Amino acid sequence: MSEGPCSRMEPHLAPWACRSSQAVRRRPGEPDVLSPGFVRDVNRILGCRIYNRYADKTQVFSLYRNDDITRRMQHVQMVSRIGRTIGRLLGLNEDLIEAIALGHDIGHTPFGHAGERFLSELYFERTGLHFRHNVQSVRFLDRVLGLNISVQTLDGILCHNGLPIRGSIRPETFPEGKDAALEAFDRKYAQACSGSGRSSLVASTLEGCVVRLSDVLAYLEKDREDARLLGIDAAGQDSAGLLGSGRGFAARIVENLVEKSFGRPYLHLDDLYADAIEREKQTNYERIYARQNEQEPYPQLGRMFRDLYSRCREDLACGREKTPVFRHHLKMAGSRDAMQEYLQDGPDLLTVDYIASMTDDYFIDLYEHLFPGRMHLEYRSYFAAADVQGENPKDKVR
Repeated sequence: MSEGPCSRMEPHLAPWACRSSQAVRRRPGEPDVLSPGFVRDVNRILGCRIYNRYADKTQVFSLYRNDDITRRMQHVQMVSRIGRTIGRLLGLNEDLIEAIALGHDIGHTPFGHAGERFLSELYFERTGLHFRHNVQSVRFLDRVLGLNISVQTLDGILCHNGLPIRGSIRPETFPEGKDAALEAFDRKYAQACSGSGRSSLVASTLEGCVVRLSDVLAYLEKDREDARLLGIDAAGQDSAGLLGSGRGFAARIVENLVEKSFGRPYLHLDDLYADAIEREKQTNYERIYARQNEQEPYPQLGRMFRDLYSRCREDLACGREKTPVFRHHLKMAGSRDAMQEYLQDGPDLLTVDYIASMTDDYFIDLYEHLFPGRMHLEYRSYFAAADVQGENPKDKVR
């Protein structure tokens, strides 16, 4: 169970922080003093090919040629930054926080939450199961890529969209011992896959609980900023109220969390601040996310998801090895034997893996390759966006 002589590198941690020596993995590894415990997870996540794809995955606003709009790569970096700041102030393991933060959205679909909804509807029609990006993130790292990521990191990723931080949140710690911890995690993962227990997920470490809150603070701040940039009114009830707005809002949440949690083996957030977060989340839903669902290109995009799902599933079921799903996706499994084992997961689950791994651009290119001339999505240019905001394109400076 030990990750080598790294506990002496963490004397500053609080007694209830998760130490590198506690890291549990499916396969034993050689001790590595230079990359102890959770640093190893960070390095493996940063080095995997699916991590690269964050750079071309929508956070909220799709199909804009605008470098100022947040992509998922920036989001996970912001979650990491907020989480590590909280972790440092509370004496928690910043390496574990970073690993969870960088990996937490690696299973997200192209086209953001709209893409997740479309894929979930299709998967449910075929299997009676829902697609969830937190479950998919764990599946990519643990099953598809086989990176031997620690159970603590995988658990934090799985639970990053579980219970909101309200009152006192204590981690649901795993039992001692490698086998017992793995069994507990696998049981938790199976429950999340089946759809039970999603809203009640609580991480096994305080570090995982910190990432849960950091994720919310990161997207509330940046989604609102992106909306303003595109001329969308998304001001919330607290924008001019008690907690301020933007970075001021997040800072006050963090201040309250640290003040109430310092020196304690749990996280605590006063109800005033927890209520403010829930109000702001509801505002974002009503003024940003829900409105998108009714506008083009989203209805068209939903039809494109259905076409791709059907074609890729058919290619897998029929064993058409010259198709993109075989040539571009299944090779991630590695050897021919590993590919054959991966195929045992079935065409629906492999189709979900393939589509969830796509970037926005790859999705569009694949659709035009498989269905030439059927439908086409176009990006809004910098200058079209400027026109919408009432700006003169000649005055727009990048």
